[in-house]
Amino acid sequence: MSEKFTTDKAPAAVGLYPHARRSGHLLFLSGIGPRTVTNEIPGLKQNHNGQFVEFNFEMQCRSVFENVKTILEACGSSWDKLIDVTVFLTNMQRDFPTYNRIYAEYFKENQPCRTTVGIDSLPTPIAIELKCIAEI
Repeated sequence: MSEKFTTDKAPAAVGLYPHARRSGHLLFLSGIGPRTVTNEIPGLKQNHNGQFVEFNFEMQCRSVFENVKTILEACGSSWDKLIDVTVFLTNMQRDFPTYNRIYAEYFKENQPCRTTVGIDSLPTPIAIELKCIAEI
């Protein structure tokens, strides 16, 4: 039997799913993006036509890492208990060097398994999303 977790300290899901589910001693996080609890996207400003007028991938990257930390802690786990991270980037060529540099800062001590995947888009106008597994 598994337990569902949702916290109001992290951005709400964009569909019907929890932030995480526990199964045994493992915690499986749903896809987590950089949106804030007020539904803003750090580093992104769009005009009335939906075109980007400001884009800062580093801000999105740091925000998604902080969201993951928040959810882990709300579920009784922590950053150092991450064991697997899958990262989805909407523009691998443009964003991978920045992502890789910031990832190295955040994961200097704990080095979970990692997969990075380039994709066409995500459900909201974000450039990065993480799918994680941690111990609890």
